[in-house]
Amino acid sequence: MRAGSPRLLREINDRAAIEALLRNGPLTRSELEGLIGLSKPATAQLLTRLEGEGTVLRSGLRGGGRGPRAQLWAVNGALAHVAAVDLTPDAVDVAVADISGAVLTEHRAPMPRTGVLEAFRGAVTKAAAQAGLTTEALHHVVVGSPGAVDPATGRLNYAPHMPGWGDKDLPRELRELLGTGVTVENDVNLVALEEMVAGRARGVKDFVLVWPADAVGAAVVVNGALLRGATGGAGEVDALRVPDRAHADTGADRTGSRYGDLLGSAAIARLARAHGVSARTGRAAVAKALGEGTAGREFLVDLARRIATGVANVVAVLDPELVLLSGEVAHAGGTALTDLVAAELRLLVVPRTPVRLAQVTGKPVRSGALHAALSVAREQVFGLPAATTEPFGGPPPD
Repeated sequence: MRAGSPRLLREINDRAAIEALLRNGPLTRSELEGLIGLSKPATAQLLTRLEGEGTVLRSGLRGGGRGPRAQLWAVNGALAHVAAVDLTPDAVDVAVADISGAVLTEHRAPMPRTGVLEAFRGAVTKAAAQAGLTTEALHHVVVGSPGAVDPATGRLNYAPHMPGWGDKDLPRELRELLGTGVTVENDVNLVALEEMVAGRARGVKDFVLVWPADAVGAAVVVNGALLRGATGGAGEVDALRVPDRAHADTGADRTGSRYGDLLGSAAIARLARAHGVSARTGRAAVAKALGEGTAGREFLVDLARRIATGVANVVAVLDPELVLLSGEVAHAGGTALTDLVAAELRLLVVPRTPVRLAQVTGKPVRSGALHAALSVAREQVFGLPAATTEPFGGPPPD
């Protein structure tokens, strides 16, 4: 056992150095020394060894002026590559990155109603080719999709709006299609992961993220881990039966409507028109309402009532630390909408759960898929446990 101790210690130090470089980007020897707590000679030997193995590379110099310039070291990104995919009924959006996290290329293609597998393979193949790779050369691919994959059957459940995808063992078929490892994850779950990594849920162990418009969904995180459920359907709140508590009459069933039907883009636009705010889409209606005075505020209060009615069912059961609202409609409404949802929620449940706007914008599903794919690759290539490959620690940002 003692004979193996020096080797074990080297492996531990190597992993600590690799993790520090992945989290912080290129570092000088002295910066790395301070982060991993080794002496100057030990850090120098470690870098020499990792460079000889091809794990790290020299990456330019830091400094300038009158002082000496210090050598920078970085993880060799070419050791492995991953792909992240945001799959929707209308499009497939792909990013290819190296194991350091550097995005090499992006590609977006329309998704037809038929021949979906061939269209999917074509999009991922083109993205890989743009990075000088084949799909077989990708170490891992993570696909974010509406609905949820049943772990027992591999079938995509809860996604009737994804024609052509529901009758397949999706992970198996995509693995065979691309010739590499594939994980299929619920899209809102990936948004929650991204918020844990780089958003407002950093340091939060128990929270719910709600996507409150168009293919309404939620992600549930308990003790820092995604709750998926026995069939992958945890957080599928779209089909909840809820009363319409909006004061304006839009013809919705007051005694119990499908939650998703109350919060589709067309339904939100109808609610806005009932208050005299005219717009073609739900997102546009919410954005316009912010400048429409009393009529706009009354519409936003009614929308908040609808959102809060569904959220209340989740909060009453889980009592989370935080509720996050994400998606285009939520971001269009900003803090004005989240504050109204929080006020309505307090009328419905005992817990006084804060409601905040999710911080990650842009392409949150694809970004979450990229972090998930990198986590798999880094665990397999470097031996880094998935929980340590991302900066979950620290307080959430303001």
